[in-house]
Amino acid sequence: MWTRLRGRIVTLRLATESDIPDLVRIRETPEVFARWRGADVAADTREAIDDESLTYFVIEVDGRVAGGIQWAAEEDPEYHHASIDIFVDPAVHGRGVGTDAVRTLATHLIDDEGFHRLVIDPAADNKAAIRCYEKVGFRPVGIMRQYERGEHGWHDGLLMDLLAAELIR
Repeated sequence: MWTRLRGRIVTLRLATESDIPDLVRIRETPEVFARWRGADVAADTREAIDDESLTYFVIEVDGRVAGGIQWAAEEDPEYHHASIDIFVDPAVHGRGVGTDAVRTLATHLIDDEGFHRLVIDPAADNKAAIRCYEKVGFRPVGIMRQYERGEHGWHDGLLMDLLAAELIR
């Protein structure tokens, strides 16, 4: 298993129990919490790190925790693909951290893990996230209506996918 991936700006390393306080601090910022809600963020984070169906990386910038990124595989050979989820500390927004983290993980999933297709599903109104993913080569597939419950009720999600040949390296 890969434990560390290096991008141009970020290093992705497997998350550990000792990362929970930093990840919780970031997840509880208003900007991130609006998208990554949870009744008990610490318990949710611990559960995700321990979940054997996920691979959960810490995003590091200059040796400091700047967010989290995780992936999971659909193992059915008829539908084999990987999905990605990410959150980034608002303190580093606008610096290309998210784009580099997604590109680094996508490159790993295609080149090292052998996936031919990746998916990601931002909220349909999350323009910054959508632009970030498009810079890596993800394309909109369609709107998933009332996909996720947020603070103000149900909202739409945008399903995006990336085929291996479309990765913008």
